[in-house]
This record gives sequence, C-alpha cells and structure tokens, in this order.
Amino acid sequence: MKLLAAILYSLVLATAISAQDSPAAPVAQDWVAQSLTKHTWELGFVAGGGTGLGKSDGTQFAFGGGRGGWILTGNHLRGMLRGNFEWAVDVLPLYAVLPPAGGVYGASVRPAIWQWNFTSWQKYAPYVAIVGGTVFTTSNVPPGNTAAVNFTEGLAFGTYLFVKPRRAFSAEATFGHLSNASIGRHNPGYNATFIFTVGYSWFKGGH
Repeated sequence: MKLLAAILYSLVLATAISAQDSPAAPVAQDWVAQSLTKHTWELGFVAGGGTGLGKSDGTQFAFGGGRGGWILTGNHLRGMLRGNFEWAVDVLPLYAVLPPAGGVYGASVRPAIWQWNFTSWQKYAPYVAIVGGTVFTTSNVPPGNTAAVNFTEGLAFGTYLFVKPRRAFSAEATFGHLSNASIGRHNPGYNATFIFTVGYSWFKGGH
C-alpha cells in the first residue's frame, strides 16, 4: 500500500510540475482590440473611383490621397453594436471627374468623416460613416455655367481587415451626392453617386 501511495503521489507531483512548466494556451489574436482603442491615431492611404447613378451614369470619378483619423471614445453598446466613434479626414490631391465630354481634374478634402467602428470581432472591424467634403476642379463641374467648387455628402459602409496588430486594409462603398449648393449660376449636380474606396492604415498610440 505504501508503494502504491508513493507511485500515486509521484504521478500527481509530476503532473503538477508538467502543468507549471508547459506553455500557456495561446491567446486569441484580438487585433481589433489591440488597434481600435480610445485616442488612437489612424494614418493611411486611400484610392478609389465610382460612377454617377441614374441620369449621371455617364460620369465617372477617380481619386487618391491620404487619411488621418482619431478615435475619440472607448467602446460603447453591447453585442454586435459594440464600437467606438472616430473622426477622420481625407486629403485627396488627385481627384478627377470624367464626364462623357472629357476629364476635369482637381483636388478634394473631406474634413467631416464621422465614423462608428464596430469592434466585436478580432481581425476585422466593419464601420459606417457620414461623409462630407469639398471638391475643387480646374473647370466647372458638371460642364457648363455651373461652378468649379462643389460639395459632397454621403453615407459610407466599410470594413477594416487586419493583417497584423495596428495594420489593416480597408474597403468602403459610399452612396453620395455632389453639387455646388447654388454658388454657381446653375446647380444640376450629380444627385446620386456610387464610390468604392480601398486603403491601408496604420494605427498609432491610444490606450
């Protein structure tokens, strides 16, 4: 009996030592939680293009530039709606409006991108955003007695796809509108547009 007790004791002791020495189970790679935190800065590149819809379906758009954003809040709400609020700005030094008659070139800035990042997942983070900005072109858009300054607003749906902590590709679809808000003699505008944007972002700082 003493021998049996000694063997059992040895097995229990060996099991305990083995459990202490063995590496812990790997932690899930929650790259969203590591990246999208309060007071994190987003810096990235974006490029895209799209088309007018309805009567404007003969006009295309193309652009490229950079994005900067700042996550203003921690996470709020629960479940799939859990997320945080980000304010972002796009600066697009390359912006082209391509109506059927020929191209019009210029630049754009979008200072009002108010974005809700959904943070319930580990490697991707969908988002929805309200987008507002201004387009400056070398000649009037649409062609005619209109204006070379136009305003854009839209609703964007997108997602970040993290390839490592604090590094992510993005893809976004925006349904929007472009017009000169009657600062020109005529304001036909583009009542409906569809824009698709891709990008790559780095996330810095935060806590």
